[in-house]
Amino acid sequence: MRYVFECLECGVHYLPPEDLAYSDGPASPVWCTVCQGLMRGRGVPEPAAAAAVALAAAKAGLAARTPQAEEAARPDVRPSRPARTRRARSGPGSARSRLG
Repeated sequence: MRYVFECLECGVHYLPPEDLAYSDGPASPVWCTVCQGLMRGRGVPEPAAAAAVALAAAKAGLAARTPQAEEAARPDVRPSRPARTRRARSGPGSARSRLG
């Protein structure tokens, strides 16, 4: 499972590498690659508190996603009983009537 972050600058959801490192430097849990490059060019440092909160929230979200929790979230949608005939729900209801 991988972390999914939301960029604080532009709001895009992004999926950084698992080791949080790009070829040209570390990945940011606060900014996407485009905004990270812009902020680096402007000389704006990454907010450490926001990065810590983003990593903690991503880790908590992954910890909550267990197979048992995902199965419990999906309700059983099978019909309670099978249809009486094969044509039980085919076509519009107004086409067939007792008078026609």
